[in-house]
Amino acid sequence: MFFDVNYWWRVVRHVWGLKSWPGRRRMLLRLLIWTPFVTLFHSLCFMLDYLVFPRLWQQQVNRPVFIIGHARSGTTLMHRLMSADGDKFSYFLYWEMFFPSLLQKKLIRLLGRLDERCLRGRLKARLVRWDDETFGPYRHMHNMSLWNAEEDCFAMQAAFASQQWSLEIPMMDIVDFFHIDEMSKRRGRWLRHYRELVKRQLLLNGGDKIHLSKNPVMSGWVESLIATFPDARFVVMIRDPADCIPSCLKLVETNWRSKGWPKEACQESLDALTEISFEHFSHPWEVLSRHTEVDRLFIDYRLLTATPKKAVVNAYAALGLSMEDSYDCWLQDQSEREKAHHSKFEYSLGEFRISGEEIYARLEDFYIKYEWSAPGAEITE
Repeated sequence: MFFDVNYWWRVVRHVWGLKSWPGRRRMLLRLLIWTPFVTLFHSLCFMLDYLVFPRLWQQQVNRPVFIIGHARSGTTLMHRLMSADGDKFSYFLYWEMFFPSLLQKKLIRLLGRLDERCLRGRLKARLVRWDDETFGPYRHMHNMSLWNAEEDCFAMQAAFASQQWSLEIPMMDIVDFFHIDEMSKRRGRWLRHYRELVKRQLLLNGGDKIHLSKNPVMSGWVESLIATFPDARFVVMIRDPADCIPSCLKLVETNWRSKGWPKEACQESLDALTEISFEHFSHPWEVLSRHTEVDRLFIDYRLLTATPKKAVVNAYAALGLSMEDSYDCWLQDQSEREKAHHSKFEYSLGEFRISGEEIYARLEDFYIKYEWSAPGAEITE
């Protein structure tokens, strides 16, 4: 199993220098003792996968679908709607991302069945309570749960190749998980490992489905994804930058502050994330413009929230996917529920080192194409 030693050591050195951080000692113990131990365990299980499940040698990844775009642009909603077509798609659940090996996931599913039959689901009931206590207070910002479909990059955390580490410590100016297309050496290793993870997930879910991925960070991986999966298909979510940029910054800052980081410790990472935010718009557009052979669809957030079913139907048509009657009926019912849903997440463009004028100037072409209004200041979603 791949492990990015360079990034691991870079984070170790960064944490070592955080002399005033109360969590420094605990994180160093995690990085220097727990992480190597767990990595060895994962690597052993990863190796055994090919021995225990010989079908893995022949497992193919055919025509995967990648939902990308700036965070807070509707990627989660689009992924949730499409992943409900379970007869067609395979995807990662959040709990599965902690266990990269197929063997591990199979054993945990077996434990789940034993819990249901022998303990009447007591273990799962405890997990559900923990899940509600842990993620419940933040679901008005992002609906997260162990049993929800989640971002693929979290599955790469065991390889130390996931943005999850930057969510625990504000260090987006230290490690870069976005510009993979520009990293000729690293991108090959990362994408080979990612392909192995996808193969295992597909086999776990029967082996004959389409992998459905959602990850805003992969907006910087488009060239690499096409090189790794030549028949890949893309759904690119588009939303007014004056809405989704501060929304993303607020979400990430809130996460760091909830872990005890003061605002000043977050600023350099927020500045780095702000700069990356502009590339979330420009990079997918530029790469896909060069690859005219790749099936893709850009979906306006306003269409998704106003008529969710139409957005999904358009995606299926553009990507050459068929829609079963049962899923069509479910989609109609779910669309009505989604249109009635309103988040209470509040944020303001004025909270960050970026102005509406700068956003408009740097992304003027998108404002003209999508006919967005000139940026304001106070926003509630």
